[in-house]
Parts: sequence; C-alpha cells; structure tokens
Amino acid sequence: MASPQKQSYTAEDYWNLPEDIRAELIDGQIYNMAPPSRLHQKLVGELYTILNNYIKSQKGRCQVYPAPFAVNLDANDKNWVEPDISVIC
Repeated sequence: MASPQKQSYTAEDYWNLPEDIRAELIDGQIYNMAPPSRLHQKLVGELYTILNNYIKSQKGRCQVYPAPFAVNLDANDKNWVEPDISVIC
C-alpha cells in the first residue's frame, strides 16, 4: 500500500495564514511555531541591542530587524522563515 503524499504548500498559502498564526514554510511544508518564552525574548532583545549598537557605532549601513520578519531563503518561493533577528545590509 502506498503511503499518502504530503500536501505541498506555496508562498501564497503561507501569506494567507491568519495574522495570529506563527509558522514557517520549509520545502513546501508549513510548520507551526510555538510562542517564545520570556527568557528567549529577553535574550533576543539583548542581542538585537548589541548588534544594532555595534552597527551604529561603526556607521554601518546594515539594518537590524527583530521577529516577526519573514525572510525568503530561495528563488523557488518554497522557504519562508521567521528568524529571531535579521541583519540586512
């Protein structure tokens, strides 16, 4: 007996998720994300501050973005992730 095929989701499916759903699209599969803990958020905040202050002190052109911030990892539009912090130069 053949195993059932997994449904492959698209970027359109990802972008049409309800606003309150945290998820990532990886290789056409949607993965729900658990809410972060207080400690996690504290560490993300501290890391954001360190990175942002360093870039500013060096007069850098990069920008630091905390989550939620969707990042497309490939040209075929099947991988959208939400890193805790993104640095875009």
